[in-house]
Amino acid sequence: MAENDKTHVSRRVLLSGIAGATGAFLLPENMAGDVTNGAVENPVQDSTKVPGTPARSLGERAASEQPRRIVSSSPGGVSRTPLQDLQGIITPSDLHYERHHAGIPTIDARQYSLLVHGMVDRPTVFTLDDLKRFPASSRIHFLECSGNGGTGLSGNPPPDRTPQQIDGLASASEWIGVRLSTIFREVGVQPTAKWFLAEGMDAAMMSRSIPIDEALDDAIIAYGQNGEALRPEQGYPARLFVPGYEGSANVKWLRRIEFSDRPFMTRMETARYTDPLRDGKARMFSLVMDAKSLITSPTFPTTLTAPGWHEVSGLAWSGRGKIERVEVSVDGGQSWVDAKLQEPILSKCFSRFRHLWNWTGSAAVLMSRATDETGYTQPTAAAIRAARGPGTRYHYNHIRAWTVARDGSVTFGGAE
Repeated sequence: MAENDKTHVSRRVLLSGIAGATGAFLLPENMAGDVTNGAVENPVQDSTKVPGTPARSLGERAASEQPRRIVSSSPGGVSRTPLQDLQGIITPSDLHYERHHAGIPTIDARQYSLLVHGMVDRPTVFTLDDLKRFPASSRIHFLECSGNGGTGLSGNPPPDRTPQQIDGLASASEWIGVRLSTIFREVGVQPTAKWFLAEGMDAAMMSRSIPIDEALDDAIIAYGQNGEALRPEQGYPARLFVPGYEGSANVKWLRRIEFSDRPFMTRMETARYTDPLRDGKARMFSLVMDAKSLITSPTFPTTLTAPGWHEVSGLAWSGRGKIERVEVSVDGGQSWVDAKLQEPILSKCFSRFRHLWNWTGSAAVLMSRATDETGYTQPTAAAIRAARGPGTRYHYNHIRAWTVARDGSVTFGGAE
């Protein structure tokens, strides 16, 4: 540029050059001229003019996106997944629900061992490295505590409850490990063996009996979750994972597998994890989680701001296979319409459903009900009470309801 041209540089160009060199601030239109003592109030930084933060060794969520588990005061340990805050079907590992009976043990993976014995030809002790030398299997499935949703079965459930508080003891992940059938072949399970005991190395020594035939298809000994090693609260270094089975049967911190021709009748499957029935008897080894669905939006504490189109969305799952259909009702179950299932639709996994609803501004009761590929349809709460009686404690897969008031506020509960 010629020297005499410098005097013709405009004030606009000069200011833009300074902004480019030092970092600019953009003003919303309603703040134009809103200057006090030469300073702009509440400036908004232009991210295109200022370098961002450098790379980190561990990724972080955006400051405005901070979902959290709800941790209860249970002595063993319980935390609930924020289902209403999640997208898709995969639960981030740090938000996966927890249920422990004696806290989270600290285990050195270098000292880990798994004893497999009983009715086998070759009793064997496996290290973690031994398990990882076998061909790996990767599966995407849900996991659910059998006590999930108990609050919603009460006659007068609190209306100020979120999906997390009602059904947050369910999550879905990619699980990586060695197929249980591979281990069975390695040790030579005898033909007369029909059950095996899975025992954990936590202070509760959690142990459950599992039918061999039902576990051969897709069960694994998992050492990975969502692309990384299992986290301690999920059973590090290794856990049993039987897709579709109630959470307590998926024994964490697995240390022993023993084969037998009959169930072992442990304390956890006699005093607990049985389903009391109306006639005074109990249903035992009700291991599979039945079809279930849950609306996650709109739910408490959401308020619909205006009549018009709103998306009703949520999750459905079944321990018996794929979700075949999800229906939505906006009138408390008087009429139902099919929701759209979002791909992928996987077996024994969360499936997300969506339904566009034109809210007129009147009071409404939102419900969803799932049907799985076996033809089983999610029942009402009344049907569960009639079949099991008032003492039921597990497998609460009844239809949930959310009431939308005329002012747009949404609360838990409603007609069945």
